[in-house]
Amino acid sequence: MVTRTGPLASIPAAERPAVAWAFLYFFAVLCGFYVLRPLRDEMGILGGVKNLKWMFTATFVVMLAVVPAYSAVVARFPRRRIIPIAYRACAASLLVFLLLDRLHVEEVWVARIVFVWVSVFNVFVVSVFWSFMVDTFRQDQGRRLFGAVAAGGSVGALAGPALAAMLVGPFGRSGLYVATILLLEGALFCVRRLVLWSRTNDAGEFGRAPDRALGGGVLAGFRLALRSPYLLGIAGMMLAYTITSTVVYSDQASIVAATITDSSQRTALFARIDLAVSAIALVLQGLVTGWLLTALGIGAALLVLPTLTGVGFVALLASPGLTTLVAFQVVRRAVQYGIERPGREVLYTVVTAEEKYKAKSFIDTVVFRGGDAAAIWAYGLVQAASPPAFVVTAVILVLCAGWAALALTLARRHGEVTS
Repeated sequence: MVTRTGPLASIPAAERPAVAWAFLYFFAVLCGFYVLRPLRDEMGILGGVKNLKWMFTATFVVMLAVVPAYSAVVARFPRRRIIPIAYRACAASLLVFLLLDRLHVEEVWVARIVFVWVSVFNVFVVSVFWSFMVDTFRQDQGRRLFGAVAAGGSVGALAGPALAAMLVGPFGRSGLYVATILLLEGALFCVRRLVLWSRTNDAGEFGRAPDRALGGGVLAGFRLALRSPYLLGIAGMMLAYTITSTVVYSDQASIVAATITDSSQRTALFARIDLAVSAIALVLQGLVTGWLLTALGIGAALLVLPTLTGVGFVALLASPGLTTLVAFQVVRRAVQYGIERPGREVLYTVVTAEEKYKAKSFIDTVVFRGGDAAAIWAYGLVQAASPPAFVVTAVILVLCAGWAALALTLARRHGEVTS
């Protein structure tokens, strides 16, 4: 008799097909984004480092248009049809970029457009993915399975930069666009299989009402998030994360542009950073996340990132420069993908279906990119005033402390609802 060992051994047989399809779904989504991510980071530099604040602002404005449109789709169509509509709209946009590339439209403006679009695409398709996950799995399943599911994204994030490097030489940007379109179609195949599994196993919201539209107005996501203290707390954590991320990203763009003058070398550096992040995140998801969520609880998982962020900013204060910055970025992003994101998604397993799709989308997109835009402008003003570096670090540490307090409060509230 063969004894099963390894990650699948702890997953009940009935859940393994769903975990496998969810793993492949997230692989396709993240692989598609990471095919485009090194290009986006390079587009940010080609579009002008001094113009980053305008590109972040444009990203926020586009999000303000996308979220009500998405809410309208959610209100009108059954949930099983939402994802195909959303992802094929993204594929259509990529075909437009392919045409612009073929027509040799002015590079600077294309760079700015691509930067904004990929920034929207990233948070939007991932938000849709996790909305579907918390709609498919119960909260007890989320604790056990979301680490394994998130590992699919990390594998995709490893494959994406390698695929980009293989395609960009012979095919240029066009190859990256076509690859992402095909990966989105692969993701939709996985969605269909997961809907079928939910119906067969009577699991999650899809197992009970897969063909029902959610109704409501296009601004429902805004209202739902603002009237719920629980969702406002999640939005507060998101703001703390995105503000600190934008500060690090701004420093990264300036330091890399000043240190490395060759465009291809900068793109290669960004790709290596992405590969390192994905490799570490995959190890965390395979060995740490599931144990942390089940043994120590959501609170412990959510505390890791604000603590690490505070430590990282202190390290940058003590030893500023490209090496420290890259190390901080790699570890921080790996922990966010590997531990914080699965833990944060478990928080949504106790909210209503409408909140999962509409309020969650608002938080993951508008709040996320709104924090980006506000942070990049505020940080620009701070840099213009030239305060001592320790003052900026002190402000960040206060923000991290508030972030940690929110994490513990939300974890406690989640425990009260599920007990």
